[in-house]
Amino acid sequence: MTGATAGTGTETATGETATGEAATRVVPVARADGGGGGGAEPTAGAARGGRVPYVPGFARWPVAGSPKAEGKALRTRVPRSAHATLGLDAARPDAVSAVEESSRGRIPGLAPIRAGRMAATPFAFLRGSAGLMAYDLAHTPVTGIGAQICGDAHAANFGLYGDARGGLVIDLNDFDETVHGPWEWDLKRLAASLVLAGREAGADEDTCREAAHDAAGAYRRTMRLLARLPALDAWNAIADEELVSHTDAHDLLGTLERVSEKARSNTSGRFAAKSTEPTGDGGRRFVDAAPVLRRVTDAEAAAVAGALEAYPATLSEDRLPLLARYAVHDVAFRVVGTGSVGTRSYVVLLLDHRGEPLVLQVKEARPSALLPHLAAAGFEAPEAAHEGRRVVMGQKRMQVVSDILLGWTSVDGRPFQVRQFRNRKGSVDPAALAADQLDDYGRMTGALLARAHAHSADPRTVAGYCGKNDELDEAVAVFAVAYADRTEADHAELVGAVRTGRIAAELGV
Repeated sequence: MTGATAGTGTETATGETATGEAATRVVPVARADGGGGGGAEPTAGAARGGRVPYVPGFARWPVAGSPKAEGKALRTRVPRSAHATLGLDAARPDAVSAVEESSRGRIPGLAPIRAGRMAATPFAFLRGSAGLMAYDLAHTPVTGIGAQICGDAHAANFGLYGDARGGLVIDLNDFDETVHGPWEWDLKRLAASLVLAGREAGADEDTCREAAHDAAGAYRRTMRLLARLPALDAWNAIADEELVSHTDAHDLLGTLERVSEKARSNTSGRFAAKSTEPTGDGGRRFVDAAPVLRRVTDAEAAAVAGALEAYPATLSEDRLPLLARYAVHDVAFRVVGTGSVGTRSYVVLLLDHRGEPLVLQVKEARPSALLPHLAAAGFEAPEAAHEGRRVVMGQKRMQVVSDILLGWTSVDGRPFQVRQFRNRKGSVDPAALAADQLDDYGRMTGALLARAHAHSADPRTVAGYCGKNDELDEAVAVFAVAYADRTEADHAELVGAVRTGRIAAELGV
């Protein structure tokens, strides 16, 4: 790859994460290189089998210690039942102040849209408040096992997207908040979101709690499965056709098939057909569709287009001939997401020699909302050299298959990530699932999360901690219900502030 690439991900007392930033772990329970703790380490020049010296970046042989035993030993310091703890802090910011603070640095005119989307439901509030939940999670127990985490692993951040060969992959698909941190934070956010989504869908409390319990159980069982596999098999585990049977999510089959059909037609071509018009020179340009899509000034379009000159250097060299077959035709601003509203996000229209479109998204990358809270959990929180790179490298570290055009650049000094737009993306709305599908969805997403974490945390260590019984599952379910209650109270505060005029909100956008 030209430009910066990921490191080995080796987790020593102080090392470098997949984002290229230094990270310090609380407990050196296992190394990402596959070696266990304990015993004397061979020196750099020590012979392996009497012939080959140790090669840095690879595992050592013979393997010393037992990662599984080290994980199991952590239960003495952090019992699995302790994860039921919600944690209280008198200095916790109120929900309205948290929303106001998280809007700093965003485009002021879009703040009402963001507030309106978060005020829609408690689940929507959770989606837009990753930083507030990170504050709360920093007051809960952690094992000290570090992983590349999504940082925003709620139930709506899993979905389908296209791979390079035209197939569909299901995985985590939003990495704006990704950092090296406690694996427990992702699991607890997923579990709490399932409870809120279930309540919104009208499911009873037992069903909602069971979905959270099953997500944690699938995470635990998948880690145990990955821990028993050869390293390469574990790295590439859980292909799509195996996922439903692995998680016993058969009730989801019909829903996934419908989402897949929609995803196959969710392409750049379809978006361009709806959002652009022909120009006199045979090209196309975007048309306004306020407030979500708007044309930009010539100067702004030129700044974004000019920033793409540096973008190819962040891609693998074999992608460059593909990009060279497209011409840049137009740039527009497009409002995205719930938590991302107010950040600068552009769509760039490219056309090939036949006039066929490819649309890139150039999306501002702000510092992770988790960053201020990592130190309280015992993890170092270094400032990223480039936030777009942090997002891209974190995504590549967690996914089995990533967008082949995933890269980064800077526009007027601000960091951005670049990716394909409408790359056959599809998603399940967890708040619209039938009650008998919610726990299936919980198991599927729990398994996907475990696989994503296993790329950076040794699955043997995590599995050793999680164990065979459902003690962890029960604790996470208790936490999820309690945090869902807290989120509903936070949401009510925001709705009250909207009604009184403290916060301006544009509803239904």
